[in-house]
Parts: sequence; C-alpha cells; structure tokens
Amino acid sequence: MTIATSKANFKKPEWLRKKLVPNAQKEMEQLLGDHKLHTICQEAKCPNISECFAKKNATFLILGNICTRRCTYCNVHTGKPTEVDLNEIEGVTTSVIKLGLKFVVITSPARDDLADGGASQFYRVTKNILEKSPGTQVEILIPDFKADEEALKTVIKSGATIIGHNVETVPSLYHIRRNASYERSLEVLKKLKELGGDEIKTKSALMVGLGETEEEMVQVFKDLLNVGCKFLSIGQYLAPTGEYEKVKEFVKPEQFQRYKDIAMDLGFEFVHSTPYARSSYLAHEYLGHEESH
Repeated sequence: MTIATSKANFKKPEWLRKKLVPNAQKEMEQLLGDHKLHTICQEAKCPNISECFAKKNATFLILGNICTRRCTYCNVHTGKPTEVDLNEIEGVTTSVIKLGLKFVVITSPARDDLADGGASQFYRVTKNILEKSPGTQVEILIPDFKADEEALKTVIKSGATIIGHNVETVPSLYHIRRNASYERSLEVLKKLKELGGDEIKTKSALMVGLGETEEEMVQVFKDLLNVGCKFLSIGQYLAPTGEYEKVKEFVKPEQFQRYKDIAMDLGFEFVHSTPYARSSYLAHEYLGHEESH
C-alpha cells in the first residue's frame, strides 16, 4: 500500500500548523529557571511546548542538557557533559510539588561518560518524587545504558510506573542514531520486562516522515510486541533546523490512524498516533486507559 503523504519540500500542511498558547510558557520557564532545571521540551524544540506548559505538563531533563552522542535528528546539544548535579534531585521534586503534578516524565541525554549511564540519578530523582509527593506517578524515558543489566535493574527499582525507551525509527534508517543500534534498543526493552515483570509497563516511540515504508513500520510493531512492549507513540518527524535530517514526507492524519489501527490489532494496549504525538505527549493517558477498562 502507498503511504498517504504530502511532499516535504512544500510548506507544512494544515494539520501541522499548531497554534501556540500566548504567554503559556512564562510561568513554567520561570520555575525551571529558578531551580536551574532543563526540560526536553525546550532542548528538543518540541512543537507541543506551548500546549503542555499551559497545562503544567513537562518532561524534566536530568543529568544536564549535553548529550554524549550526536544523532542527526535531535536538537539536544552534544559535547562534554558537566558533572552530575545532585541538587537537581530536590529541584525536580520541588517543581513537581509547586505545580501540583500528578504525572511526571523524567528523561536525560545519553551519558556514555558515566559508568551506569546515569541510571542511579534516575533512581534518586524518581524515589525522591515518590517519597515527597506520594500522589504523583512517575514515568522515566531512558537512553539505552548500553543495555547494561545492572543499570536497568537500578531504574526498575526506582518505582517508576512506566519505563520508556525509544527505538525512534526503522532499522534501515538507523544511521541517524549515532552510537546506537536497533538490536540493542530491543534488547533494552526485552530486559526491562524480563527483570521487572508485570509490574513494569514498557513504552517506545517512532518518528515517521524520514523515508520509512509501512511494511517496515509494521515489522517494528511486531518486534516491539515480541519484547513485551505494549505502549507506543508515533509522530511526524520535524527537523529542528536545516542542519538536521531532512523531512522526506509529511504523513497524513489518515495514515497515522491506520498505523494505530494496525498496532492495536497486533496487540498493543495503547497507542498515540498523530502528527504531533511525541513519546511524552499526554503521557498520563497511557495509564488512564486502564481505569476505564
């Protein structure tokens, strides 16, 4: 089947012209600045930032804002990271409490310079939130930790309700993910389920519009299910600037719906598949669907 697309060398189609919420970011940015915190929303220039900040939703970026990898689709800065800041543990928790957040997502850049990839900091931040804001649930979105089993055990013990790790794209396009491999990402998701059991919900995300085919996408769906991953988000890739991977196509909303239908029919429990879906967008809905069942 031919994927429904719009030529990417034209202007953005109507369904990708997201309206901003005036002044919605000011309060959130002030709070983050006061505590010297970062969000992936800001670092990755997420198109949902205005909407999410207006709703007091944010994905906190721990372990600094410098990544040790240089993926050609991602706007997070690369270079030599700073020392791990233990003050961010209290800073994140204070922000969560001040904002009255009931669902929090914690992520980080890749920190290949650290022996455990930063797993212990994920553990400390998550534990601190859960201890001081017991009504809050935490989702963590982790790098691959080079599939180190001890690092994965550490984040499993953190108390996070969902542990996400994004495969990002289909195997044939993995050249855009520097120092990563499709097989290793699947191994991470597999180990999380093997080590964490039914208590751990795993989640992954895919970008489209980079030249993938529907056949390749469906195979990734099957691969994710084979390693026990039941939550999935699918969104349109948008280049942060002209220096990054070019958008090959603007996938139409009906194709996103088709991907969702296919994924759900194959066995996923919950799928967000829209042009603006991102791994952390409306993250609370993944667990919320269970309450209605």
